[in-house]
Amino acid sequence: MSLIMAIGPQNAHVLRMGLTRQHLVLTVVLCIATDIVLIAAGVYGFAAVGGLPDKVYGAFIGAGALFLGLYGSQAATRALHGWRHTPMASQPGHAAAVSQSAITRKQAIGTALAFSWLNPHAWLDTTVLVGTASLAYGSASHWFGWGAMAGSIAWFLLLGSCAYWLGARMHSSKLWVWLDAAIALMMWGLAGWLVWSLFR
Repeated sequence: MSLIMAIGPQNAHVLRMGLTRQHLVLTVVLCIATDIVLIAAGVYGFAAVGGLPDKVYGAFIGAGALFLGLYGSQAATRALHGWRHTPMASQPGHAAAVSQSAITRKQAIGTALAFSWLNPHAWLDTTVLVGTASLAYGSASHWFGWGAMAGSIAWFLLLGSCAYWLGARMHSSKLWVWLDAAIALMMWGLAGWLVWSLFR
């Protein structure tokens, strides 16, 4: 649960989709499905062979850094746009329009899958660490895997529900601006850290 609940790119994306009330159920379902696949791969596969090959892991690092950098730029653009139009969005109901733009179902699917599969931390934490931890349970390691899957399902359902509930109550345009700014900084920070890790 500590690995799943850590605030990272995937959780930040679910939070934003819930707050903007766009394709939330679809996003949560895709994140849960991905976690289940990664946990299963760790418990039944990668834990036995010792993790991902260096070249494959390096490729995920590069792709993940690029994706996080681009998503951070989008969040920064939304923040700047919202900041410039804050005076016009002082009335309730206008805040969401300032900070969000409608996305299609295909875009929602693509973004959710990218956050899930192009995130090196998801592979490291969910697959390698959970898979390795399962070895401590010996022949009962599959029960540990099922427990981790149940924890993932519970977390994403809770996060999505809370974000959806808060989304109906966030009527301040400034809150959306600061949220997008925080997301942009976090994405850029993670992207920079991933690039730096390639040269350590």
